[in-house]
Amino acid sequence: MSGETITLYEAIGGEQTVRALSRRFYELMDTLPEASHCRAIHPPDLSNSESKFTDYLLGYLGGPPVYVEKYGHPMLRRRHFVAPIGTVEREEWLLCFRRAMDETIENPKLRDIIWTPIERLALHMQNQEETTS
Repeated sequence: MSGETITLYEAIGGEQTVRALSRRFYELMDTLPEASHCRAIHPPDLSNSESKFTDYLLGYLGGPPVYVEKYGHPMLRRRHFVAPIGTVEREEWLLCFRRAMDETIENPKLRDIIWTPIERLALHMQNQEETTS
């Protein structure tokens, strides 16, 4: 090893892994009964959501800034304010993300590194005290 620093994006396997993570995340959201509240605040067709989430994760994890190049600054909370995100929706989102990450990222230490900021992000996205479902 040369001692050079690599990004999480590179460490987890690059674009292929990010796409697999995003794909699995939306598959879980779409099929897990315990994610029904989170699923309900998404559009019927998840393909656009998955595409944007993939673009976002690519840059978020240290890869190419695809989302920013296409859409500008993420402004995630503002973009999601139209969706009622309460505790239940947040926890269901995290459940899907955790399971998807467990299934697509082999190294548990890398999953742990990613998990803490993802939890903070999910908390930041909550815009309701209680679920509206």
